[in-house]
Amino acid sequence: MNAESPAQNEHYLRVFRQRFRDWRGARPFWAGLFVLFGGFPIMYFPYAHIKIGALTVAMATTAGAGSLIIGVLLVVLGLTLWFQQHVRVFAGVAAILLALVSIPVSNFGGFVVGFLFALIGGAMAVAWAPGAPPEAQAQEVGMGEGGAPQALDGAGLPNDLSGTSPANGANRRHSAG
Repeated sequence: MNAESPAQNEHYLRVFRQRFRDWRGARPFWAGLFVLFGGFPIMYFPYAHIKIGALTVAMATTAGAGSLIIGVLLVVLGLTLWFQQHVRVFAGVAAILLALVSIPVSNFGGFVVGFLFALIGGAMAVAWAPGAPPEAQAQEVGMGEGGAPQALDGAGLPNDLSGTSPANGANRRHSAG
């Protein structure tokens, strides 16, 4: 290592945070987190024994196995959204359907908490679209008349939207009308 190395001057937490931010931005992170959080209450409440003072409330139902399967599938779908983002539409639709099935099967969808998390996460997964790379968003700028900057389109031709450019065949006449 030498003093000119850029990694030596940066703190490892800052590097980790930037790498995590880049990783998170390339996938439907929040959708996966919501679906993941939606699965936990759905699979927890049917097996929980809640104590209120001396009173024990058991939420055990006959559909406890169904609740466990739905919860585990939602957790797996949340992880799938993080690590296999190309199947985001399938995972989002499956999360929405599992959230709807959890209402009658597992104590109103984990007392509505798990249902809402899974439903919102599934909708976010279906709506997510990968962003364009930064290089594709940059617009080229050339020099126009009088040294003024002039926007160029992707082919390097002047981007004159007035309709009076000789390049678009209008011969300095407006084409609207």
